[in-house]
Amino acid sequence: MAEAASIVFSDVSSGEALKQQWVLVIQRFHQEYGDAVVRSWIHPLSFCSLSAGVVLLSAPTPFLRDWVVNNYLHRLTAIWRSINPAVQSIVINAMKVFVPTQTFQKKTEESAEVLSSGWDRSDLDPKLTFENFIVGKPNELAYAAARRVADVATVALNPLFLYGGVGLGKTHLMHAIAWVIRKTQSRRAIYMSAEKFMYQFVRAVRFKDTMAFKEQFRSVDVLMIDDIQFICGKDSTQEEFFHTFNALVENNRQIIVSADKSPSDLEGMEERMRSRLGWGLVADIHPTTYELRLSILQLKAQQTPVFIHQKVLEFLAHKITSNVRELEGALNRVVANAQLVGREITIDSAQDVLKDLLRANDRRVTIEEIQRRVADHYSIRLADIHSTRRSNHIARPRQIAMYLAKMLTTASFPEIGRKFGGRDHTTVIHAVKRIDALIGSDPLLSEDVRLLKRMLG
Repeated sequence: MAEAASIVFSDVSSGEALKQQWVLVIQRFHQEYGDAVVRSWIHPLSFCSLSAGVVLLSAPTPFLRDWVVNNYLHRLTAIWRSINPAVQSIVINAMKVFVPTQTFQKKTEESAEVLSSGWDRSDLDPKLTFENFIVGKPNELAYAAARRVADVATVALNPLFLYGGVGLGKTHLMHAIAWVIRKTQSRRAIYMSAEKFMYQFVRAVRFKDTMAFKEQFRSVDVLMIDDIQFICGKDSTQEEFFHTFNALVENNRQIIVSADKSPSDLEGMEERMRSRLGWGLVADIHPTTYELRLSILQLKAQQTPVFIHQKVLEFLAHKITSNVRELEGALNRVVANAQLVGREITIDSAQDVLKDLLRANDRRVTIEEIQRRVADHYSIRLADIHSTRRSNHIARPRQIAMYLAKMLTTASFPEIGRKFGGRDHTTVIHAVKRIDALIGSDPLLSEDVRLLKRMLG
């Protein structure tokens, strides 16, 4: 990414180039820290100038400036240096050193007016809609619940609590709900990260405008808080959220919350708050399956300007198993590389571009996994791999599985034979020699073995 940036900017000191660099910095920062942090703390910053190696940014408030300086300034500086070596440091000034009570009251009222007709567009990602959400077994309950809450104007499931690991689609579903309400209904709603909720609460306390804050959050029809785990251990913010939660529920208003853990597993969250979060529907988003990952990649591939062969998508779906965000990031890197260097997208080129990511996803291969992969690849039953059937469409995949077991594991010939229905070790030796010979004479079989090795190795 840094190399690409240095190619793009022929004049790294021009105002336009510097603004583009700031956009790149935000994009790189977003990849590392995610939507919630960027929306709450980075987007409010504005680029001002670069002079003598010092970048000047402005923040809307001293509190936001101090938070960024204490938590994210070092990383922002490192990212910008990688894009433009002329940058030595970053200084952030606050635009306002004092905000009178009336000003904050006015800002809060203006914000409420915007929210009463939907959302401020800047809060929502236009790509994160139900139409762009791929449904599979790991997320079907969460998706169905999110659709129900979005489509029904009355309170359906209260609260709706979505939870799952990083990059599995919680924020996507939150944005999708928000877009439906914004476009089709007149319900007043607020969507924000828990981090931003805390920031606004602390700001209200500081400027003695807690009544305006309470009015803003307790008068809405729908309150959506993303990444609620952020307020774990923050007693004052939890206290305020607790009372806000109770006020909304008592008035039959919808609450939607997301987190990385179930309510009962949120360490640092008060017991009374954990209890309330579990009142309604708690929907888990499980880790992705191969089929779901492949469906996601196929949809993304349709939206890219370059052709991506199905075998490349299958390779990525097999190898990148951590989360959807990393999977999409891997595809974006492959596409960007193809566009920048004009290289055809193949399994080899994808493996070269993603070698660091693939290393991180590497794990020890088992004979059982090899058998499953081979059975799936040749559309036969796993039981056929262990059976005594000798028809060629069964025997050849079985031999390939034995060959891969010997190549990719430390198991001995007798151990492999036992895993294949109790076969003698000589049968395994024969299979390995047979496949080894066919690899040199049968291009189709050679390609199959090559692909399976990459998927497994």
